[in-house]
Amino acid sequence: MRSRIIILIAALWLCAFTQSPSPADLYGPLFQAVQSQRLFGDGKSFVDAVPKRTPDAIMVDFRAHPPADAVALRRFVLDNFTLPADVAPPATSPAGSAAPGPLLDHIAALWPHLTRPPESPPPGSSALALPAPYVVPGGRFREIYYWDSYFTMLGLVRDGRMELVQSMVVDFEYLLETYGRIPNGTRSYYLSRSQPPFFALMVDLLPKGDEATQRRHLTALKREHDFWMHGRGCLTAKAHQPDACQRVVRLADGSLLNRYWDDRDSPRDESYAEDVETAREAPDRPAAAVYRHLRAAAESGWDFSSRWLDDPAKLSSIRTTDIIPVDLNSLLWQLERSIALRCALLEDRACADLFERQAAARQGAIIRHLWQPQQGRFADYDIVQGRPTSVLSAATLFPLFVGLATPSQADAVAALTERELLAPGGLRTTHIRSGQQWDAPNGWPPLQWVAVEGLARYGHRPLARDIAQRWIGTVDSTYRATGKLLEKYNVEERLPGGGGEYPLQDGFGWTNGVTRALIARYPELNPDSQKEK
Repeated sequence: MRSRIIILIAALWLCAFTQSPSPADLYGPLFQAVQSQRLFGDGKSFVDAVPKRTPDAIMVDFRAHPPADAVALRRFVLDNFTLPADVAPPATSPAGSAAPGPLLDHIAALWPHLTRPPESPPPGSSALALPAPYVVPGGRFREIYYWDSYFTMLGLVRDGRMELVQSMVVDFEYLLETYGRIPNGTRSYYLSRSQPPFFALMVDLLPKGDEATQRRHLTALKREHDFWMHGRGCLTAKAHQPDACQRVVRLADGSLLNRYWDDRDSPRDESYAEDVETAREAPDRPAAAVYRHLRAAAESGWDFSSRWLDDPAKLSSIRTTDIIPVDLNSLLWQLERSIALRCALLEDRACADLFERQAAARQGAIIRHLWQPQQGRFADYDIVQGRPTSVLSAATLFPLFVGLATPSQADAVAALTERELLAPGGLRTTHIRSGQQWDAPNGWPPLQWVAVEGLARYGHRPLARDIAQRWIGTVDSTYRATGKLLEKYNVEERLPGGGGEYPLQDGFGWTNGVTRALIARYPELNPDSQKEK
């Protein structure tokens, strides 16, 4: 009976994907030919293209008359698809003018440019439908992204754009209802994974609302939790042995924690050529295993980082699904606490007790397995080796951000952060120079906000302000030099960031949001006010 239930659940779980096939599913050999030959430079270009007729009709012609070479293949694609046109952000100032305008004015002017109307994609498009307006990051990132959106919302709130925050929450609730998850981004090729679960924090930005609104939010939050805990049902029954299934890990003491995962084990549609090349660099590993680890790292948002690598110099050594991440489990603790609180407000005591117990159990497991008192840090945990990983990263601040840490733990993390992660231009992601974009010398907007909020929560206000001041200075100096707000920065030298699989993007949703929110928190750090003095 139990096996039948598991099969039924699995069938329902896969239903969403069969209803929204990815470009790799739809176009098979055409997709592989275009992506393996890197026909358009950025692998995201083809998978975001819109077909001019039905996919079936396109594939009939492709099989009947296969293009003879790359030139013919490109012509076939252009005849049958409309490729995306990336629109540059508006100019900061007219050509020939002396300097960019005020930073906050520029951020306010970017919101309309990055806002999109409700999405009703044409047949064959990889875009997913959305019922309400939303904000995109910018550049090649043409769709709404999950964890980006929380940090974008921080700026929207400060700029009085609450209607956009509310409509984006509506979109995320729609995605949870339709697909049972919030995907990495609103493309069919992202449906097999999610991103760090910030949805509960998004809901906390909204007014309380009436009882019907509260119940709608609670239903969505429970769906989010169900997604992350779905693998609990397929863990083995063997006691006192570690086990993992999908996104759930049971340790030998019975503790349940979570990991990043992806429901597919093929090359990512948007990075097909890169993933195939990475797998070839590890001939002693099954290619499918490498693909799964790459995809799981994409779910983490940290794609890619030495956090996930056996050898920081080799992306092919990636093993993301072998690692229990401290940031993910901190956010899931916060989600469980949020559900418990909302259940209590709606006088559902059984629900509140259930999620309070789950949150308490998770907190205990995080302290037992991820807290390293001798090093003064929260660490990721290696399931295979049965010990914490050695990489110090800004993820160690997530327990402070959500309020999970004890005061003494927060004091230790603060001291370590100031000693090891503080750079001239803000917070380092790690202190490892691997060439990956989520390592030194790069700093990222979301991690600055997590650090500032977490440190301030535990009374380390001077350090929090120092990080904010350094970060705002980096963003402003680069803006003065380039007229752009970028997705990441080199915080060692206060320059545009580097690394990664694609050129540096500008726009940029979460940079705008975090910078705006930090200046709202510390008005005296507004660079334009300082210049006026």
